[in-house]
Amino acid sequence: MLNQSLIKDIIGTVLKYGGDFAEVFVENKYENRIELTDGKIQKANTNNISGVGIRGFLGKKAIYAYTNVFEKENLLSVAKRVGEALSEVKINDLTLDFDNKKLKNRHVIYLYPKDVEKTEKVKVMKRAYESAKNYSELIKQVQVWFWEYDQEVLIANSEGVWAEDRRVKTRLMINAIAEHNGNMERGFYGPGASMGFELFDRIDVEEAAKRAARIAARMVDAEPAPAGKMPVIISNEFGGVIFHEAVGHALEATSVAKGASVFAGKLGQKVAAECVSAVDDATIPNAWGSANVDDEGTPTRRNLLIDKGVLVGYLIDKLGGRRMGMESTGSARRQDYTFAPTSRMSNTFILPGDYHPEEIIAATEFGLYAKEMGGGSVNPSTGEFNFAVNEAYLIEKGKITKPVKGATLIGKGYEIIQKIDMVGNDVGRGQGVCGSISGAVPADVGQPTIRVSEIIVGGRNK
Repeated sequence: MLNQSLIKDIIGTVLKYGGDFAEVFVENKYENRIELTDGKIQKANTNNISGVGIRGFLGKKAIYAYTNVFEKENLLSVAKRVGEALSEVKINDLTLDFDNKKLKNRHVIYLYPKDVEKTEKVKVMKRAYESAKNYSELIKQVQVWFWEYDQEVLIANSEGVWAEDRRVKTRLMINAIAEHNGNMERGFYGPGASMGFELFDRIDVEEAAKRAARIAARMVDAEPAPAGKMPVIISNEFGGVIFHEAVGHALEATSVAKGASVFAGKLGQKVAAECVSAVDDATIPNAWGSANVDDEGTPTRRNLLIDKGVLVGYLIDKLGGRRMGMESTGSARRQDYTFAPTSRMSNTFILPGDYHPEEIIAATEFGLYAKEMGGGSVNPSTGEFNFAVNEAYLIEKGKITKPVKGATLIGKGYEIIQKIDMVGNDVGRGQGVCGSISGAVPADVGQPTIRVSEIIVGGRNK
């Protein structure tokens, strides 16, 4: 990390040559990835990432540059170029006192990545492999990935912000492939948290692996899903990926500030069914998408986005806030120092409702039960989405019956959240990696079991 004197010089140099705001982001990151296929280690990569990002604002204009060379002369040269690119509002006499109050750490770590031997991590992976492989004779291949990192950041700016944070994240990902009668299906499950190796005292590794294997084994001989408009019940946890992609991204200042969002200008308006409330909360202790401060040094917080169907908030970074005339919500994130930060989700989920999941199923005469969601695509400006369902079942006369495969859910996010008519009380969150203009960042998606009264289901021929 850089000392305060040099940080002040960098900030002062940006402002001397142009701009009305300057920011420095310093990162030191240790990252470890291991891949195991069919019980054997295929790859093991360890990286150390260190660098400095320097950013300047002039009104609503921003310039960002970065370097991995820490010498003072180089850093001041980069700062000068940032200021010159802005080229107005020169401040020659800078008086800057940093507010470096110690932040409360909500995310206690017990076993840091470097303190645990790789052999212990491989043992966990092999436990997962054996559990998935032995789940069924239909399972023909199992892949397991172990991913962890320990990231230290320092953020300082010309408003006096001085914030330091240490983020440790660990994730285990299992991919199982089933084959029968020439058909192949995959199942995936990837639990993770803002924890060290102690994560594996909190989760059941064998059960996590069985979950991936179950999806593959059950779907490989399933009949094709029916196509058409019908009620769809979406299970909790990773089912929240639809809200994340089709609604959450459209609530980020990245798109709202440009007017490229279906939710731009709709604060205070009813945008969803009254039974729908949703939050983004980066303060949840040890959650996958949590941090003590965002990547602009603003303390994270719980942001209420939708309250009983009414849009009450956006996710805003500093630049987005300037463009929108609103304050930051502690939502600025970036993959690493090579990206400028922008507004991003952290742990985003629909809040619990009044129904037990069994009640929602029993109240549905016919429809689709989407138990495990897969990947998809969305256009934030229109809300249009298309998502695969990795594990699905028919609902007939209020009961879950046979498995079906090849289902896709098609619609518009802002329409779907208006058609949610039952919300369960079983909130769960699943882990993923979200990509946007500031890179790929860990993000929790979540919800309770919900029912959408009508959605287009695309099927698949056998």
